[in-house]
Amino acid sequence: YDVDRLLAPFRKEAGLPSKAESFPNWLGLDGHILGHYLSAMAIHYASTGLPEFRERMEYIVAELKACQIANGIKHPDWGVGYVGGVPDGKGLWSEIKAGNTARIWDYWVPWYNVHKTFEGLKDAWYYGGSEDAREVFLKFCDWAINITSRLSDSQMEAMLGNEHGGMNEVLAHAYKMTGEDKYLVAAKRFSHKYLLNPMAEGIDMLENLHANTQIPKALGFARIAEVGGDITYKRAARFFWETVSGPRSLAIGGNSRHEFFPPTESYIEYIHDVQGPESCNTHNMVKLTKNLFRIEPNAKYVDYFERALFNHILSTQHPKHGGYVYFTPARPRHYRVYSAPNSAMWCCVGTGMENHGNYAEFIFAHLDDTLFLNLFIASELNWGDKGIRVRQETEFPFEDRTKITISEGRARFTLMVRKPFWVAEGAMEVTVNGRQQRFSETPSSYIAIDRRWRKGDIVEIKIPKHLRVKHLPNVPEYVAFMYGPILLGAKTGTEDLRGLIAGDGRWEHIAHGRMLPVNEAPVLIANDIKKITDKLVPVKDNPLAFSMANLNIINADKELILQPFFQIHDARYMMYWLHLSEAGYQRVLDSIASMEAVMLELAGRTVAFVQPGHQQPEADHFMEFSQSNAGIHMDQFFRYARNGGYFSYLLPT
Repeated sequence: YDVDRLLAPFRKEAGLPSKAESFPNWLGLDGHILGHYLSAMAIHYASTGLPEFRERMEYIVAELKACQIANGIKHPDWGVGYVGGVPDGKGLWSEIKAGNTARIWDYWVPWYNVHKTFEGLKDAWYYGGSEDAREVFLKFCDWAINITSRLSDSQMEAMLGNEHGGMNEVLAHAYKMTGEDKYLVAAKRFSHKYLLNPMAEGIDMLENLHANTQIPKALGFARIAEVGGDITYKRAARFFWETVSGPRSLAIGGNSRHEFFPPTESYIEYIHDVQGPESCNTHNMVKLTKNLFRIEPNAKYVDYFERALFNHILSTQHPKHGGYVYFTPARPRHYRVYSAPNSAMWCCVGTGMENHGNYAEFIFAHLDDTLFLNLFIASELNWGDKGIRVRQETEFPFEDRTKITISEGRARFTLMVRKPFWVAEGAMEVTVNGRQQRFSETPSSYIAIDRRWRKGDIVEIKIPKHLRVKHLPNVPEYVAFMYGPILLGAKTGTEDLRGLIAGDGRWEHIAHGRMLPVNEAPVLIANDIKKITDKLVPVKDNPLAFSMANLNIINADKELILQPFFQIHDARYMMYWLHLSEAGYQRVLDSIASMEAVMLELAGRTVAFVQPGHQQPEADHFMEFSQSNAGIHMDQFFRYARNGGYFSYLLPT
């Protein structure tokens, strides 16, 4: 990526001479990608040690430091410490400081925008060791406190109704870095009580809320609980995670359709819609999972993390040209589109830049004299405090075993080996230097091995996978196939993959190719869905592939092969399969066909669509408004104007 183009909005706002032209896509949200990119440089440097990453990271930090100094000189009344690329920041931040919080609605999620820069600077210090980044970050945090210090609690709450990323989390980081109470106070002021209070009380009120607006807030709740010990924030973060990772997540580990949490009775829309789980959501759910694990090491967090990592995160980067995925449709026989470098500045491009340098981070964890083996990924751990090196050798998920070797050192500690929920009772085996270990059969737990370890000790672990079906939440007639933690899908064709590699168009992150009728997709005919996996046949020399030839499938004109979803690219696919009993299946298909015909006919005639009151479509269509509000009634979004107000959208013709 051209770094000077990413930096252009920051130099412009600081009044510094231009070095390059801004990227055109998602204008109005200028600057948001740079923060992700800075995080990515720091993360990839920590992961690889390659100096090129550090050099680029340091160049960005130096540029942002120059912008911070220039902002303080240019805008001494509100800009001291400011580092942002928000267009026309002068017209916004001075108003916020003066108490006019309503001004925030005239901009495209400005706190969300600057939050990415906060995160990038924090990561440049945390992962990259940049002291300059730490200095710029803390001055930026002081700016956020100064801008909002005179706002009342009600003004803060009103302002936080606008998407603001994880501003509470970055301020909690500042508290941990410095020990200064002002940052923890500010972190709590930036915590949206609209979400915090019901979550702390165990009330699920997420229906119809924009998913990735809420997840970063919960990230902040968890971080505040971790560094400040606040039980209310801990309860809120934990309940949010349980609600989203469980009934609100698909087999892939992702959540949301059209970027929103659907109502319970509307999960069938995952099958109808092409805007399935958003990659950013899972990026942030994975971060939330790590935060909660640090507070309370529990295997249930790792079980979810593993599913999300292998099935969603891993699948969202093209293995050849490197493009990133925004939406992953669950609609049968649809497909995904990918970004191109130096183009398509989507939010999921930003999180995608970070994701694929992070695979090593959660394999091991430690707490005092306890070492947790969380993930079965080939790796080597240098546990400096213990003088111990631990090597993990495995080809998981392509094999059902892993080997842990103490390759250097001698120390006493407890090795906690994760027992995944997906291993059948009695199937897991653990040996130490060839000696069988005894342990309880509790799924989703850890096996504790306490001993004095020395060089040459070997732990061998067998973790057999088995096939199972996983139902679409609240829509039991649709099932996905899982093999251990791995989601299996099937390629179905390559017709009309329109926009497969996206350009700079405003809506090119959506797969706009023809929607194929759901009633004509492959359908499983079986009276007992639980026994259907018995008929899947392993493909020779391919340990994660299964033939579906022995299944009774209608609408299948060729043999279908199940394979890891993370291997499916440049093709239409099946993730969820409609399952019907042998009796009366034709009547059900006829009913679906009738509804599909109406929907597809309308879709074919639709030039553009915007749902009033729905955040992303309104932003996509450049909404302008005055004296206007939005709401939800009977699970339908609406917008209204009052007192001579208006709202308008820019639509293609």
